[in-house]
Amino acid sequence: MRNSSQTKSILLCFAMMLACAYSVLAWSALAQDRVPIVTTTTDLRSLVEAVGGDRVEVISLVPAAMDAEEYQPKPQDLLRLKNARLLVRVGLDYDLWLDRLLAQADNPDLGRDGAGYVDASFGISVLEVRGLSVGPGHAHGLGNPHYWLDPKNAEIITSTILEALARRDPANVSIYEANRLAFLARLETKLSEWETKLAPLKARPLVAYHNSWPYFARRFRLDFVGFLETKPGVPPSPSHLAAILQTMRARAVRIIVREPSQPERDVAFLAGKAGASVVTLAASVGALPRTDDFISLFERNAEALSAAASAQ
Repeated sequence: MRNSSQTKSILLCFAMMLACAYSVLAWSALAQDRVPIVTTTTDLRSLVEAVGGDRVEVISLVPAAMDAEEYQPKPQDLLRLKNARLLVRVGLDYDLWLDRLLAQADNPDLGRDGAGYVDASFGISVLEVRGLSVGPGHAHGLGNPHYWLDPKNAEIITSTILEALARRDPANVSIYEANRLAFLARLETKLSEWETKLAPLKARPLVAYHNSWPYFARRFRLDFVGFLETKPGVPPSPSHLAAILQTMRARAVRIIVREPSQPERDVAFLAGKAGASVVTLAASVGALPRTDDFISLFERNAEALSAAASAQ
């Protein structure tokens, strides 16, 4: 026969089991109730999460450390698109591979005229519009597509995301609005800190491997005077490297910027010849340690550039 202490222990264990079971069921119900969203890049995923909070379930098709312009879709990407209620893409020819994938996904809502289709470049003041781009390399004819690298453009991008979420989940639009305003308030505070950190670089010429940085440069008044690639996506020729080296010596360039996915050899060669430092920056969320979301991406890049400027 059990004593009262044993009975209490059994009842307590039973209550804890019920509580755990309830928590699992509640979490499952919440997960099922979330809006399934696919983005092409991790940067857009982070911005969707900033607006959507725990009301959304977001998957990025392109992994963090991969060049999105060179991405080759995987079979599981089709299933992701079939089950999504929203698709958010970079646009501006940055993720052209997505069009073929959408044609195979059989989800009319995500087509260009569908309620679930979002081109995040809508409303952006696009830089470097040059018309049709032909030949090898990346198609940047509609303009430079790296617009998320101006943190102020997050205001426009998140507004577009908010409008899309309001269409798909109108019952929770007040939550999305509050999330967006809280995120933009945090971003504005950090923006003034980054401007202060990067102020010493305003008069210093820089060189980069790939032309990812015009929006970043415009925001923080940086001056990129050359790029190692002869055009976006085309590796440098020996003659072009010689020309860049001449520019670096003439302009006293002391910093070369590269991204983690870009080759080191030519960058290291120029740095050694010109007496410059190499700074590796993340052009996308997750591409480097401590760049797990949109704000930490700029925090880490500002720190890296500031440290390089201080060391010279």
